[in-house]
Amino acid sequence: MIVLAVDLGTTATKVVAVDSQARVVASTERGYPMRTSGLEATHDPLEVLAAAFDALRELASDDVRAIALTGAMHTIMGLDADLRPVTESLSWADNRAVEQTERLRGTEEGRELHRTTGAPIHSFTPLMKLAWFHENGVRAAKWCEIKDFVHLHLTGVLLNEHSSGSGTGLMNIHTLQWHEPSLEFAGVTADQLPPLVDPTHATPLTAEIPGLRRGIPVVVGGGDGPLGNLGVGAATPGTGAVSLGTSGALRVAQLGPGIDDEGRTFSYAIAEGLWVRGGAISNGGVVAQWASETFGVPVGELLEQALHADSDGLVALPYLLGERAPWWDSTAHAALLGLRREHKPAQITKALVEGACQQLALVLDAVPRVDSIRITGGAFRARVWAQVLANALGMPLHLTEDSGGSAIGAALLAWRALGEIESLTVDLVRPISTITPDEAAIKRYAAARPFVAKAYQALEDLYRV
Repeated sequence: MIVLAVDLGTTATKVVAVDSQARVVASTERGYPMRTSGLEATHDPLEVLAAAFDALRELASDDVRAIALTGAMHTIMGLDADLRPVTESLSWADNRAVEQTERLRGTEEGRELHRTTGAPIHSFTPLMKLAWFHENGVRAAKWCEIKDFVHLHLTGVLLNEHSSGSGTGLMNIHTLQWHEPSLEFAGVTADQLPPLVDPTHATPLTAEIPGLRRGIPVVVGGGDGPLGNLGVGAATPGTGAVSLGTSGALRVAQLGPGIDDEGRTFSYAIAEGLWVRGGAISNGGVVAQWASETFGVPVGELLEQALHADSDGLVALPYLLGERAPWWDSTAHAALLGLRREHKPAQITKALVEGACQQLALVLDAVPRVDSIRITGGAFRARVWAQVLANALGMPLHLTEDSGGSAIGAALLAWRALGEIESLTVDLVRPISTITPDEAAIKRYAAARPFVAKAYQALEDLYRV
């Protein structure tokens, strides 16, 4: 018996068949474009919906006991009174709401919203995107995330849940209800948003999908970040997970919500009282891609050279795409400090990798109690990323297969809803290798990290000129 996990990603939807031991037995995906223009980054909701249904049809069988959903967090789209799209779906990468964000960022109102909703004051949040829509005269009968829209077409019911909801900036993480001050700021009312339910909430399948029995449970699921922890076996309190692709994130599981007093972290729900605290960085593998394009060297070759290079006093603030944690500053720009004529491409690339890993270390500094960390993501195919990250975080890293952690997390929610596993903290995922840090490098990176923070703070005013 299997469950099908639907993972609605930024460039493709993946459907993964997972058994009750968290083993992937089959998978397929369907791609679609993300439309970008200036600060805008959107999807056509009907294209995403078609991709999900097409992929489900491919893996449909009598062995499927349930469907579960996950997807990229921080999306938002408008629906009319008949629940048809009236806007495109804004991606997490859509930053058109910079002006609305900067008015609130750093104010006491902004800090209070961050403490109450768990979501940082940043233009990626639906809170800010809705404020942008409101100020620009865009109206809708209902507002929802793209995952809610797919759930609607599978079940006929429009729902959101506490995991994705905790990333909107619109949900009170202490009451698990829509937060009235956030709604007021965004220019919406609670009845314009879907009801909030537990991530393990199940609704019968009503859509006609050949090969799937109508009435099987559709588990509403959760956000890709929190479920990524669940899917790599990092849902036990004190266990961390780092995912690193084009961008990256570090999240540590804990019981109950909460952010740090300085507002450096987010607080997102998994399910059943489990939460993650941590932060996403906007610049992961993209820094190596940029270096490859700039120096005209294939990225794999350049990263292999960087593994054996010394950055030789060069410090990178790698903010090519602005930055999220711990600064939450979409206006930030990249900088190379200490650059000299003799620095070679491999050394510059090494500094950029170190800069991204130091950024994740700054996130780690903002979370309590980290006993162990599991890592996953395409960037770790290059050895330099895993080794530098182990050195920067100062602890061994346990590498898990890059087989779709968020989808596996959604599948585990489904098996939990079916009563086939006793707890979401059960660890069914085994790491494939361990990366051990170098003690001398740990000390060197720890000594350099305060300079990274001071350098950002010194340049912060220049970003807004």
